[in-house]
Amino acid sequence: MRFAVIGAGVIGRTHAQTIQSLQPRAELAVVADVVPERAQELASQHGVDAANSIEEVLGRSDVDVVTIATPSGLHADGAVAALDAGKHVIIEKPLDITLDAAKRVLEAEKRSDRTAMVVSQHRYDPASQVVHQAVRQGKFGRITSGNAIMSWWRSQSYYDSGDWRGTWELDGGGALMNQGIHTIDLMTWFLGEPVEVYAWADCLAHERIEVEDTAVATVRFASGALGVVHGTTAAYPGLTTKVHVHGDQGSAVIDATKLTYYHSAGDSDEDYAYGAGSSANQAEAALAAAGFAPAAEKKDEEPTVAGLTATSHTTQFVDFLDALDDKRPPLVTVAEGTKTLALIRGIYESARTKGPIRIEELTR
Repeated sequence: MRFAVIGAGVIGRTHAQTIQSLQPRAELAVVADVVPERAQELASQHGVDAANSIEEVLGRSDVDVVTIATPSGLHADGAVAALDAGKHVIIEKPLDITLDAAKRVLEAEKRSDRTAMVVSQHRYDPASQVVHQAVRQGKFGRITSGNAIMSWWRSQSYYDSGDWRGTWELDGGGALMNQGIHTIDLMTWFLGEPVEVYAWADCLAHERIEVEDTAVATVRFASGALGVVHGTTAAYPGLTTKVHVHGDQGSAVIDATKLTYYHSAGDSDEDYAYGAGSSANQAEAALAAAGFAPAAEKKDEEPTVAGLTATSHTTQFVDFLDALDDKRPPLVTVAEGTKTLALIRGIYESARTKGPIRIEELTR
């Protein structure tokens, strides 16, 4: 498969490196950016063509897949154009910044015979895979609650580094839409369909941005489970992300990408009432049972063949290529990306209106 990367910024460089690390299954053909110097610089690094518009790329017969790495508010425009031109599409998170834009992508995919995928690379972490499988197999019993916690720091210079950062028009939000989306995505993947949210959000530690740097929310899921979201880029010096999953027969904690705690009552806890059962950490055993050695949790910058390195996106791009070969959907479909986006939009709407918001009202 021959790829084009649209957007030669930070994430575009990650896409380019990811594609090149997967040779010969994947090959980078062209890099496009509206800033000619930026496109040429990244293209030169990989010895490929440079372009200055997506239109130039979509007219090429040697491009099979387009990856969208532009500012968030431009994702749907690029994805729809690529799908309509007969290209498969990989869209960097978020899918876009509005649900109307997400619907346009879904409609474009349906009318084409192409495949679209939204980047959510942490679903592929061994810890995430183990917890998701445990939830689906009922190893934690009835899921009762979960937490998505992201306590990060972003300096004012980070927001000043791009005129699109911290804007509603192109960034679509702050601590949640841009950074916390990965953690929120994992919570929704584990706990299921969010149905109602009550939230607060504000900008408390930054200047010259329109969006929130701190937000908290309570979430009710279709199963009855309850969740808490805490996302901030105003927690100096910055701590790790955490996802908690709790059920009446077990719990799990993911810290960054590590499975730091896992316990399932199973057959080993004959009496777990009133905390009388075992609370031993079964994390290593759970990873091993799923075929992951503890070392497999180290994700970033692992060497691969030909002197190239994998990236945080490599496993997800492999899934995309496998999905095309197997004629199946990838793990993170447009519908899945829309579900996570809907929760974040619900949090923003609740914070704006200072009241509870039902997610279905936003997605009609």
